[in-house]
Amino acid sequence: MTIDSTEGCLAAAGTGSNLDAAVALFHSLSDGTRLAIVRSLANRESRVADLVGELGLAQSTVSAHVACLRDCGLVQGRPEGRQVFYSLTRPELLDLLASAETLLAATGNAVALCPNYGTDTGEKP
Repeated sequence: MTIDSTEGCLAAAGTGSNLDAAVALFHSLSDGTRLAIVRSLANRESRVADLVGELGLAQSTVSAHVACLRDCGLVQGRPEGRQVFYSLTRPELLDLLASAETLLAATGNAVALCPNYGTDTGEKP
């Protein structure tokens, strides 16, 4: 995937305006639980049981999200006896998350206030 400087947008290399892969990548990272798992795995490899304890979620929920990340090729499992230790497959994922944090810092609350995807409802407690 490259940035087409003449168009100013993402374009899949050799496919023109086909953005399906980028859409799938961002969709796989669009869930808060999956982002929390990725952040945890950025620090160390972990078992599902470790992630359950850290995130305070049900084992089935964590397992489903880890499976999603694994199916997308973002996480891999390393069996060790009866346990599986999960880790990130690509260090570039950390670069993407760092870029996202930089963008969020630069735009302030603009994304949180987005009427379609924002997390800020505008209501005062």
